[in-house]
Amino acid sequence: MTTEFRQRRGRGRVTKDILRNGDVLSAAALAALGVYVFAEAWSWPYYNEDGPGPGFFPVWYGVVMVVLSLALIAMTIAKLPRAETPDWQGISRALITWAAFAISAALMGWLGFLVSFALLTFFMITYVFRQPAVTAGVAAVIAAAAFYLVFPFALSVPLPTGVFGF
Repeated sequence: MTTEFRQRRGRGRVTKDILRNGDVLSAAALAALGVYVFAEAWSWPYYNEDGPGPGFFPVWYGVVMVVLSLALIAMTIAKLPRAETPDWQGISRALITWAAFAISAALMGWLGFLVSFALLTFFMITYVFRQPAVTAGVAAVIAAAAFYLVFPFALSVPLPTGVFGF
């Protein structure tokens, strides 16, 4: 095989591998989410006589998400000199974590914030960080108690309650 042929073949593989790279895929998904946030917030009042309106922060949040996502894609492409195989285990763990977060948000109306957040924390510690269930349980209870002490107790800001009353 000639060097020129290897270089040409290598370039094609890098292009295919970039499209299968977990950082590029997640950054593209975040960029799409940023565009959606920006598009939805654009119709809200950006600024009014009292100062920033309800659209001010979401507009900038969407812009920052898109810019940082595109920066991640550019950095990943810049430091990808050779073909890589996708890390399917890492990608599946990331997608399962994202699904757990979405399920936690969906259950918040029924279980309440504290229980939903404690379950999410327990799952993240046992699944993502692979710690023992006892460690995860203690951390979940402490994290939920911290939220309770900060928001409902110290700031008098109610958190969503569920069927258990908390």
